[in-house]
Formats: sequence, C-alpha cells, structure tokens
Amino acid sequence: MVELSHTEALRLLGTVQLGRVAFSEQALPAIRPVNHLVEGGDLIVRTHGGAALLGRALLSEVVAYEADEIDATTRTGWSVVVTGTATRVEDPDALARYHRLLMPWLDAESGQVIRIRPVIVTGYRVVGAELD
Repeated sequence: MVELSHTEALRLLGTVQLGRVAFSEQALPAIRPVNHLVEGGDLIVRTHGGAALLGRALLSEVVAYEADEIDATTRTGWSVVVTGTATRVEDPDALARYHRLLMPWLDAESGQVIRIRPVIVTGYRVVGAELD
C-alpha cells in the first residue's frame, strides 16, 4: 500500500459517486451508503428528511466518510477516508445547485444536503500484489 497525499486522496474521491458515511446513532456506530460530490475540498451528500445523519448534522457532529475503488482480480485500487464535521446546507441557492448536480441513487425523497468539511484526509493506493 502506498500512502496518498491529501490532494490526491480528494481527487480520487471525486472520481466516484458512492461511498459510506459513518456516524454515531444512539451512542453506537452507524454506517450508511450515500452518493457524493467533492467541491472546494468539501464532500457534499444528499439525504432524505428522516435520515439519522441529518439529525446529527444539525449538531455539527464529527463523521467519517469512506470511498474506494478496488479491483479484486488485479489486487489494485485505492481507498480514502475523510474525517470531519457534518453540517446541514441551508442556503437556497446552494441547495438548488446541489439538487441539480447530485442525483440521489435511491428513489427516496432526498431533498436534504449535508456538507462534510474534512479535518483529516487519509488515503492509500493498493498496488499489484503477487498472486499465490
């Protein structure tokens, strides 16, 4: 495994649309798949109004976000984890723009938008390994 720079990790994160957000729900870890986009170094995700993550974002809670692209056949790929504060996007112009740019991958009503401001960004590239 080769460690990625902050810049390269965010660049790779921007090449995929799906990841997993980890947060605390009733004092226990919870992980949900969500789609995202990277903008200005921040992660933007859409969620539905009843999502547990939305309630945590109102409190500016620290969350983790992970996405990867791994090829099991060649044993190559990358993985990036972002840890930062989640907040709800409330500006009407920003909401309208994110609704156009970030299409939900589930049929659920996903009108709420969360911004994750990275504090820690780690990433690794998995280079080809010898096959047994």
